[in-house]
Amino acid sequence: MYTNNPEIGAWFQTQENGYLEVVAYDPDEKTVEVQFYDGTIEEYELETWNALHLRPAEPPEDWSGSLDVSGDDYGVDLDRPAGDTHTNPLDELDKGR
Repeated sequence: MYTNNPEIGAWFQTQENGYLEVVAYDPDEKTVEVQFYDGTIEEYELETWNALHLRPAEPPEDWSGSLDVSGDDYGVDLDRPAGDTHTNPLDELDKGR
């Protein structure tokens, strides 16, 4: 049984195993706006939304996929183990210091 209640914040899995989150629902205009895991935003008429074969799903473990963020955005070296504060003095040469 498919249940597509367009509740804001609800996650669903598509038939193609993609994930989407309901980000807006306007019952007056009868539209549902969703954001796919890859960041794509789509708006559906309620009639079309109800025809989609979606399965309720838990949010993905790595929810940052739709945010398009990387470690560089936060000054984090993702290749370095957490808590590793060792620096290589030769790295400073590459910076032109």
